[in-house]
Amino acid sequence: MTDTRASHWHDTLGVASTRHILHITMPLLRRRLLTLPLLLAHSWAGAQDGAIEDETWTDTRRPRVVPVRVRWPGGAAPIGGWPLLLFSHGLGGARDGGSVWGEAWTAAGFVVVHLQHVGSDIEAVRRVAGNFGNQAALRQLAGPLELMQRLLDVRFVLDEVGRRQTAAQGRWSQVRSSMVGMSGHSYGAHTTLGMAGQTYPGFAGISEPRLASFIAFSPTVPAQDAEQAFAKLTQPLLSITGTRDDDVVGVGATPQRRMATFAALPPGNKAHLVLQDADHMSFAGQTGRAAEVVRREPITRDLQPAHHALIASITSDWWRATLMNDAQARMRLAAPSGLRPDDLWQQK
Repeated sequence: MTDTRASHWHDTLGVASTRHILHITMPLLRRRLLTLPLLLAHSWAGAQDGAIEDETWTDTRRPRVVPVRVRWPGGAAPIGGWPLLLFSHGLGGARDGGSVWGEAWTAAGFVVVHLQHVGSDIEAVRRVAGNFGNQAALRQLAGPLELMQRLLDVRFVLDEVGRRQTAAQGRWSQVRSSMVGMSGHSYGAHTTLGMAGQTYPGFAGISEPRLASFIAFSPTVPAQDAEQAFAKLTQPLLSITGTRDDDVVGVGATPQRRMATFAALPPGNKAHLVLQDADHMSFAGQTGRAAEVVRREPITRDLQPAHHALIASITSDWWRATLMNDAQARMRLAAPSGLRPDDLWQQK
């Protein structure tokens, strides 16, 4: 293993040496949506606000708890069951992360499960870093070990959903536990790319057949061998970032490196959205104080409602096109409405 490949892992995840990674990780591998009528003119018949349930699920094999927030669509389940989406928060987040996206996706006909990752959530930040200005302490919470725990959280949640479906437990009997969509913001984007098949020095990556489509909010391209690291990402994947999507942890995640993710992905069912003047918190799917944990420019705050509405519209169409074979959603993705002149939309 060369120093270059070890540097690739370190730059991507942020802490320990490759030897330490191999020693630790290999045994573990067993508000209402802000709407703009013109942007969201297309709606889905019968979609109404459904129930929201906060639960704590326990993985007895590790052992580890995984707090979740489950959003249920309104109305009756479609033939074959409701499709399922997972959302992974960024460093210092919680299960209320991605609430704007969750509301939109539930209205589009999906069950949405927001995961909370103990060890890299808000409680961990308060305990270790104190605040989001302590970048050195934050990097301690964003290392390979925590990433592996996050990946195992996702697998556990998929297993638990399948168990509940098989046991006909409440409404879970009406949920599809296959052909699932996976998404996440920032560190959650790392989690998403890891579940999509990203490889790392000394670790061949994860192959999870139940996950069929992905959205990465604020991803970061590896420093080296990006195309090799992403070679197995053959499923549909949408990357989303902005021109002010800067580094918040101190690992060199510039807007340019975030934008470079799309070019490094293998062709086929890939798309890329870059929003002018959107920053890192534009993509966390939150409003109010939760979106103000880092310094922001006035123009970004002013554009946030429009950005949120546009992202909600495009991502809902992405899920419906890639998981439900919705022809109309696929047509809208060919030329999304609501883009400003300096925004960028690409497909390959």
